[in-house]
Amino acid sequence: MPTLHVSPLSRLDETVAAVRARHLVTLINLGTPVARPAGIAPERHLFLGMSDINQALDGHVLAGQEHMARLLAFLRDWDRAEPMVIHCWAGISRSTAAAYIAACTLGPEQDEDEVADALRAAAPSATPNARLVALADTALGRRGRMIRAIERIGRGADAFEGTPFAMPLA
Repeated sequence: MPTLHVSPLSRLDETVAAVRARHLVTLINLGTPVARPAGIAPERHLFLGMSDINQALDGHVLAGQEHMARLLAFLRDWDRAEPMVIHCWAGISRSTAAAYIAACTLGPEQDEDEVADALRAAAPSATPNARLVALADTALGRRGRMIRAIERIGRGADAFEGTPFAMPLA
């Protein structure tokens, strides 16, 4: 069974080591130093430089279609033989959105609401970035169902940073 894990940056190395991940997705502000953990080959590390925003803001990078295309391609190329870790700064917004997107991408027959409920159960503090979810909804042809499912589960519990968790996949 493939495993996908989510972590804040502060717990990245320990999470990668604990789950023996060999694939990594980083969604973090440009210029934020992120040392690739041991065991992650450069070609198995996708770095997406973007701010955790939903609308354009001077001095920040708004996630766009090119970011989503790269994320979806990386997810689809993952053979799922070894675990993958997705992280952002806090492990609450960009990374939980990417985990939700991964579950919907890798399980195209899965109901968006069931995936959102699984995310909420796994991560009470998850507050997926709405911009990323909307970009994925369009790219995956989900006709607003991903957006509505994430809106339905609402904002997660207040937290300074998320606790590492495993995201169920089909």
